[in-house]
Formats: sequence, C-alpha cells, structure tokens
Amino acid sequence: MRTELVSEPGDPDRPNEDFASVGLPASGQGGALVVLDGVTPPGDGGGCLHSVPWFTARLGGALTELTVSLPDVPLTELLSRALARTAAGHATTCDLSHPRTPQATVAVARWSPARVDCLVLSDSVLLAESPDGTVTPFLDDRLDRLPRSALADHAQVDATLRNKEGGFFTAAADPSVASRAVTGSLPRGEVRALAALTDGAARWVERFHEGDWADCLALIRARGPHSLVDRVRTLERADADLVPPRRGKTHDDATVVYAELSPA
Repeated sequence: MRTELVSEPGDPDRPNEDFASVGLPASGQGGALVVLDGVTPPGDGGGCLHSVPWFTARLGGALTELTVSLPDVPLTELLSRALARTAAGHATTCDLSHPRTPQATVAVARWSPARVDCLVLSDSVLLAESPDGTVTPFLDDRLDRLPRSALADHAQVDATLRNKEGGFFTAAADPSVASRAVTGSLPRGEVRALAALTDGAARWVERFHEGDWADCLALIRARGPHSLVDRVRTLERADADLVPPRRGKTHDDATVVYAELSPA
C-alpha cells in the first residue's frame, strides 16, 4: 500500500496544533489513520497547564494505539477510551470542566480485509474513494449549519454552542462526546483510497471552491498531499491581499493523510 502524510503549521512561529498518524499492524492485515486538529485556546489558557499540542499528541497517540490493537471494537468506543485516558493524564492538575479545556476535531479510518470504518467529529474531513473513482465524504456539518452571527462572540459560543445540544461537538475531556461523532462503514472492496484533512487543508474545497471532494482527492493522488497544501497557501496569500480582507485566520495548520489501499 501507499501512504503519504504532510502537516504544515499555519504560522512558523507557533507550534503546529494538528496531529496525524498511520498505524499498520505487525500482522500486515489492515491499518488505521488518525488526524486531529487542535482547537487554539483562549488567552487565559482554558484552565489547563498544558498546551494544545500536548493534548493532541496524547489523544492522537492513544487513539492510534487503540485502533490498531483493538480491531473489533467500534471506533466510537475507542475514541471514548482515548479521551478518558487523556483526561486522566491531567485531571488532577487542570480544570477539565472549562469549556475551552484542550480539545480537537477528529478524523479516523480503520480498514481490515472485510471493511473500512470511518469516524469524524467536528470539521475535519474524511474521504473514501471507490475503485470507479466515486468519492464518499464523511463530514460533520453541525458547525457549518450554525449562522455566522451566532459564532461572532467567542464567550457566547463557549456558553451556548460548544459541546452543547443544538451547537457542535469536539473531542475534549468528556468521553461521552464520542457518541456524537459521525460514523460509517463500507465494504473493503468498495474503497481503494482514503484521505483525511484538517480544515486548514480542506479550505481548497470549503473556502476557495477550487473543486469538489472528488477533485480534491484526485489532486492528492496525482500530485501528493503537499501539492494540496501548497495550493491552499497560494490561495490564502492572494486572499490576504483583498480589501477588506476575509475574516478568520489568513493561514491555518494544514494536515493531509493519504492511504492508497492494496486490492482487497
């Protein structure tokens, strides 16, 4: 099989808050990929002594180990266990009840000779391509369904929308949030390639409208994940020259994992 991974910080002077991994069992049967996009904390640190990269490294590491070592356990249960393990690592030192305790979006895919299981939580993206080129996107669009005006005030978002019914969900300290993830399963023979993207890379489709998800995966396969990130950076620089500039970060951490699976 072929796997490629690229992760580039949005600002070279700040740590990359994304996490990405590919896990391949020693048996040679199946595998898994994990992508997390850490949520940038508020100025007060969100009640935690630890950085977002600390959190994503531990959650991503736990999730990678569990998806590879427990191939028959549902992904929602594995995410719940990984969240509980990570929370236990700083529950005695940090305020995990703070709405901005370190947290992340999640995209996970796990494949076996029989099936491909998928999970996304919040705005990371997972794409599955069939042998005929059809692309199935796995998306959690709850954040996109909220009016932009509701997201303008960060304090109001934290109080009424973040990890709340009627709002959106991220992986933070509560293991039960795993049940809110979007999941799906496809027969292994119907998947020839997978791609997972943080929203910094998904901007090529979602913000700049350079193509659809099938076009995005075709670009990744033909030119590699780095080509997609390079194109996003070019578009971001052009966007920054607009008057007035577009709202939001000019550059965001951008991560892409691509896995071309062996024939079933």
